[in-house]
Amino acid sequence: MTVLHTIDPIALHLGPVQVHWYGIMYLLGFGTAWWLGRQRVRAGRLPGVNEQSYGDLLFYAMLGVVLGGRLGYVFFYSFSDLLKDPLMLFRIWEGGMSFHGGLIGVVAAAWWWSRRHRLHLMDTVDFLAPLVPPGLGFGRLGNYIGGELWGKYTQAGWGVIFPRAESEFAGVPLPQLQAQFATGALDRFARHPSQLYQAFLEGLVMFLLLWWFSSKPRPRYAVSGLFALLYGCFRFLVEFVRVPDAQIGYLAFGWLTMGQVLSLPLIALGLFWLLLWSRRQPTLEPQPMPAATK
Repeated sequence: MTVLHTIDPIALHLGPVQVHWYGIMYLLGFGTAWWLGRQRVRAGRLPGVNEQSYGDLLFYAMLGVVLGGRLGYVFFYSFSDLLKDPLMLFRIWEGGMSFHGGLIGVVAAAWWWSRRHRLHLMDTVDFLAPLVPPGLGFGRLGNYIGGELWGKYTQAGWGVIFPRAESEFAGVPLPQLQAQFATGALDRFARHPSQLYQAFLEGLVMFLLLWWFSSKPRPRYAVSGLFALLYGCFRFLVEFVRVPDAQIGYLAFGWLTMGQVLSLPLIALGLFWLLLWSRRQPTLEPQPMPAATK
């Protein structure tokens, strides 16, 4: 079955302000992380930290996601554009965020917060790891709604037709595209909805596995190791059916992408942390917060 993508990326208009679905997905991701994190704080999964302190951590993490994600995208994927136009770094409304850059930003924020609270960085990162996948899932849904980061042609009579992906559709009215779609004339443009693949793997599957794995106390580095391993593997696999960034293309062999290159260190780090290094580390035992008294 083929589907013609006709979703408006703008959720609503507030006067001259346009609220995009992608921005709403970010809010849902942070809101979910806040709610899940509060449950873990109350269960004592980060001893000595109360809900107010966790709110500060989440705020810093949000800054890390946005700043790191933007810087990562510019330096990993659009560095040549930066050299031509340095101000493009600040035009975030034009799009362009990198998970790997956002991850670095979150770790930097966690380091700053942990240092102030005299906690081991990796205890904080292990605490945060299960909270991240829902945000990844919502973000990929935002990519799908926006009709961006599409996959390759399926060449199998099924998939999603993204009008923004085809230069020959530029300027063609939507009713005309819908009429052609109804006749099957656009089936050859059907692509893999790679955004939905990533939403399922990086969002739902990763969350279920990490939430289950972290439900019991684990040695330091173990939860973060599983996160890095799962994300690296899932991203590496999906890149085979995802179209690489046009300004970069394939880096080698006619199939290796920048996303895969950046995922390889995560896979290696995840294996090392999960299988080797965590076995030498202590386990942080929960210290549930006392029930509030009236």
